[in-house]
Amino acid sequence: MKKIIVALVLTVLVFSAVMGLFGDNTGVETGVSIVVPAYAGKGGVDTSAAAAVLCDAESGRLLYAESKDTPLPMASTTKIMTAAVAIEYGDVDAVTTIGAEAVGVEGSSVYLTEGERFTVKELLYALLLESGNDAAVALATAVAGDTDSFVKLMNRKAAELGLVSTVFKNPHGLSAEGHYTTAAELAAITAYALRLPLFEEIVSTVSMCLEGEGHAPRYLVNHNKLLRGYKGLIGVKTGYTLAAGRCLVTAARRNGMTLIAVTLNDRRDWEDHTALLDYGFSAFKRVKVCSKGEKAAVPVKGGKKASVLAIGGEDVWICAPTDSEITRLYSVDAVEAPVEKGQGIAKLKVYENGDLVMEIELMAKDAVPTKKKGFLN
Repeated sequence: MKKIIVALVLTVLVFSAVMGLFGDNTGVETGVSIVVPAYAGKGGVDTSAAAAVLCDAESGRLLYAESKDTPLPMASTTKIMTAAVAIEYGDVDAVTTIGAEAVGVEGSSVYLTEGERFTVKELLYALLLESGNDAAVALATAVAGDTDSFVKLMNRKAAELGLVSTVFKNPHGLSAEGHYTTAAELAAITAYALRLPLFEEIVSTVSMCLEGEGHAPRYLVNHNKLLRGYKGLIGVKTGYTLAAGRCLVTAARRNGMTLIAVTLNDRRDWEDHTALLDYGFSAFKRVKVCSKGEKAAVPVKGGKKASVLAIGGEDVWICAPTDSEITRLYSVDAVEAPVEKGQGIAKLKVYENGDLVMEIELMAKDAVPTKKKGFLN
């Protein structure tokens, strides 16, 4: 395994936005930051893609990267964000009536007709399995009232995720000037989407028939052919336009480790994704580096108590090379009273073969007020 690059890059921002803070029922949260997000070189995988990444969905850590920050068109992989925003902001059980704006949209289609009625959930299946561009427009209208308002929600979510090289101009991915992303940021969007249970449920569906009231039946078949053969595959989305070339995002889970592979403009995408995922599952392992409720005593200066417990709010895992040695070290210094409950007061540092790869902030379990001074003090 090549020596890892010690650098704080985009993945840190993506990880912080997607993962947020880990919490438990005590109200204490744990902040986590990846210090070494990517590996040097290509990790022994050679793709034909213009840009490609392989990442750990849980931590956001990049395991493979090639031209990861190059802005490129993304074709129908756009619909990953479309679906995620529709699920987050919409009512999936709401029934919407198809308007003229969603009829006859260019490209892949489920042939919606004006006046038909679908639930938002049904349209999500049409969007992600058959890649219906008309379904994308129908969803945008159902959730935000019109396409332009929905696209604003997509771009707002991209900003919330800390993405700096992703701009959406439409909800379907047809070629448009200024509509682009990067391989690394598309992986981050996918990690966000996979945290929505309905999204994973839909993209892992091989085929289904929409037979609800208010519309003609539609038989839908997932375009992702790896679903029919690759062990542990979850989905996610195919895409193609003449300008973007073949684009593909896949995710797979084995032994609790979820990997996301992204290729943009890749004429050999199915073979390359198989190779990327095989590499990830063979060369990396999932290691727990912090347990929920893990404690460290921290001295308190000038407090009513001489010390307070710093705790981890949740289990934290890292995706590490199979041949690596993981070590941990508490970083604890005395803190001045008063101490607030949930205040960051210590760190758990995680090292991989001696290199710092992760810092986990531990929070005060309890508040410690300042000790009142006596008459003679």
